[in-house]
Amino acid sequence: MSQDYLETTVDKFIFRVKVGNLYNENGIWADMNEASGVARLGLSDFTQQSSGDVAFVSLPEPGQSVAAGKELATVETIKVDLEVQAPFDGEIVAVNEALEDAPELINQDPYGRGWLVAVRPAQWPVSGLLDAEQYLVVMTAQAEAEAAQ
Repeated sequence: MSQDYLETTVDKFIFRVKVGNLYNENGIWADMNEASGVARLGLSDFTQQSSGDVAFVSLPEPGQSVAAGKELATVETIKVDLEVQAPFDGEIVAVNEALEDAPELINQDPYGRGWLVAVRPAQWPVSGLLDAEQYLVVMTAQAEAEAAQ
């Protein structure tokens, strides 16, 4: 296992958590670029794996404001329609246009080319987000609960 990721195995599935990102309990990650003041957001490995193969993504327009807990994007998979909620208040500065033609990037590279949007937070740091170690604990519990069903 590389030092860039924490890993856990639940049932027969391996889930990775990228070190350095912040997470909310709904499996949304934020990677803040301190120099630009902009955070990229995406779905955690666990969230994309448990949701299924992504078929379509609906993203907001750059310039739109987003509010914590409100819809940020919609990800349609073969199993579910996932409403992605913003982890904090801010303004959309960019969207991942590659997802229009290749939504499967979310499944193939959730912490890299599968990012969803870039947001300039209304304030930073944001309270309530988890670091990789804290999220690994939450995510492992969620994965174990799901596997037990």
